[in-house]
Amino acid sequence: MLKGKNSWFYREKCFAAFTVGPLTAFWQLREEGEFTGVEGVPIRFVKFCAAHHDRVVVICPGRIESYVKYAEVAYDLYQHGFDVLIIDHRGQGRSGRLLTDTHRGHVVRFSDYVDDFETFWMQEVMPGPWRKRYLLAHSMGGAVSVLFLQRHPQAADAVALCAPMFGIIIRFPDWVVRHILDWTEERAHLRDNYALGTGRWRALGFSLNVLTHSKERYRRNVRFYADEPAIRVGGPTNHWVRESLLAAEQVMAGAADITAPLLLIQAAEDHVVENAAHDRFCAAMAEAGHPCDGGQPLVIPGAYHEILFEKDTMRAAALTAIVDFFKRH
Repeated sequence: MLKGKNSWFYREKCFAAFTVGPLTAFWQLREEGEFTGVEGVPIRFVKFCAAHHDRVVVICPGRIESYVKYAEVAYDLYQHGFDVLIIDHRGQGRSGRLLTDTHRGHVVRFSDYVDDFETFWMQEVMPGPWRKRYLLAHSMGGAVSVLFLQRHPQAADAVALCAPMFGIIIRFPDWVVRHILDWTEERAHLRDNYALGTGRWRALGFSLNVLTHSKERYRRNVRFYADEPAIRVGGPTNHWVRESLLAAEQVMAGAADITAPLLLIQAAEDHVVENAAHDRFCAAMAEAGHPCDGGQPLVIPGAYHEILFEKDTMRAAALTAIVDFFKRH
């Protein structure tokens, strides 16, 4: 089997053998842990560590995701000399849920995600033996990470954001969305119910998905939820959407305060988050005198939202950029 970065370009051709063999063996190395988050919610995380590693990558996943999904990403980073820590956000993955209907993607305050991540960083990352600490975030995790960095500008030696959620694609005018969300906010039965057009988790066929072009990775990710019903999350609540829009505004307002070396990777065919918001964020960083790597987002042509789970060529381009960026810092 090919080793190193070259294997990233050809893995789908032998994906079953890779997942059953090397990836399953790697997963056995994990150390799972838990801490108490805001208002007593249990927050789960996983570690992959080796005594000879002196660098760590902390992964902050997106909405509905669990660390079980990130095994392949962790494997690739580990093979390049990084320890890997991954958090499961409140209300998803193996962490505690907030509503009786556990499929509802919900949070009381978006800052609760940030508070949890701050606790995770201070308890598990800062005391560690590593010489360098890096942060890798996807989608919603990108917003969480930037808000964390606004509090702790020097926490990470470098930061890579994949399709960060700095704006959400919603097929209605902004003023209409705000009016509806403000109206539901005053009505608890609507506030904590599924946002319009969403519902409980269900397995969609590959042809209906707009997250990845990789059939192998998509089917593997769906199986995680099919095989472990407890980690299933469906659509967001109206309150989650409102909190996330407000969080995106806070991210943009504080873009100039982000001073850590930052790589922003953008999916050219993203149907989930607003790419224009990435451009504005990088422009604000540049105007403040500390531009993101390359001065603008690194665009992955043809990629859907889940860049790290895309087809080999797209994923390899992103992962190579991330590893090289971290090694430069």
